Amino acid sequence: MSELTFEQMLEDSLKTIHTGEVVEGTVIDVKPDEIVLNIGYKSDGILTKNEYTNEPNVDLTAIVKPGDKMEVKVLKVNDGEGQVLLTYKRLAADRGNKRIEEAYNNNEVLTAKVSQVLDGGLSVVVEEIRIFIPASLVSDTYEKDLSKYAGQEIQFVISEYNPKRRRYIGDRKQLLVAEKAELQKKLLESIHEGDTVEGTVKNVTDFGAFIDLGGADGLLHISEMSWGRVENPKKVFKVGDVLNVLIKEISGTKIALSLKFEDQNPWKDAAQKYAIGNVVTGKVARMTDFGAFIELETGIDALLHVSQISREHIDKPADVLKTGEEVTAKVVDFNEEDKKISLSIKAMLAPEPKEEVVENKEDADADVVSVDIESVIANESEEENQ
Repeated sequence: MSELTFEQMLEDSLKTIHTGEVVEGTVIDVKPDEIVLNIGYKSDGILTKNEYTNEPNVDLTAIVKPGDKMEVKVLKVNDGEGQVLLTYKRLAADRGNKRIEEAYNNNEVLTAKVSQVLDGGLSVVVEEIRIFIPASLVSDTYEKDLSKYAGQEIQFVISEYNPKRRRYIGDRKQLLVAEKAELQKKLLESIHEGDTVEGTVKNVTDFGAFIDLGGADGLLHISEMSWGRVENPKKVFKVGDVLNVLIKEISGTKIALSLKFEDQNPWKDAAQKYAIGNVVTGKVARMTDFGAFIELETGIDALLHVSQISREHIDKPADVLKTGEEVTAKVVDFNEEDKKISLSIKAMLAPEPKEEVVENKEDADADVVSVDIESVIANESEEENQ
């Protein structure tokens, strides 16, 4: 029997490998774009960056170090230079496929970092499986610019799984919708009409403001923003303002809000302050052809009719008054039920002296005689007709 050489014994001690086989190796060297592994074979295994990950701009020295152990898949036993070509990402993809399939079947919530922001959506990678989340499934509201999601860790579910076409679609929207529905349910169970709650201005329109109550939005209509008059909500509120608001009405999932708290109602003491005969002072708030509205205080306007501005004839209030001008007048009518107050400047003026109709006794006698003669003529005419 011939003796085996050292080389033969060494070769016999090494395992044999085949293409497609999964082997474990130990990292013996790392370069920015290549990893060298001892896989227990006569040749070292080479793992390039492209076969390690799908992530762009990766420096392998930052994530792998000598001594690390890795499971890899054999691509080629001999690359032509006596080295074994390995892949990590394809092995991970095989396992990732199973992982994604399980998540899809179980409607499992996955978490991953956004690797790319694309024109039509976001791209994330889960165990080397690239998953696309269309823009329409990123949020429950339309978002034109998705750049804010770059590098963010987000949660989603798999809504489409097609490994043959390598089509994996993620859905973040349904999670947000479900979360908001749950928050809305809890909020509606906890609030009641008449409650005062804290909210944040979410959006401001010409007709009101939408307030985020922490689970649902409530509408603060322009007519409920103040006891006074609000011309433009955008000049009063801005997005992000924190308000204490009154729950005025709850109808299903619709919540109507108000800032008109009853203890601040200016009409609660109005009957005394603006009783008929009281002299009051206010500012011209607005004018029409028939009169001027005088703001006595926030939330209380009174009408100064054009006929009550002066003894002289005035065509329209703007001829003698201007907006913002201070006016003093007397209350001539108060209607608490309809919340109407009428003012008069004329009522404050001293009465004009009465005209002397009878200047002397002779004129008076003449008038009496004149009336008597006319009466007689009338009576005679009636008798003739009879």
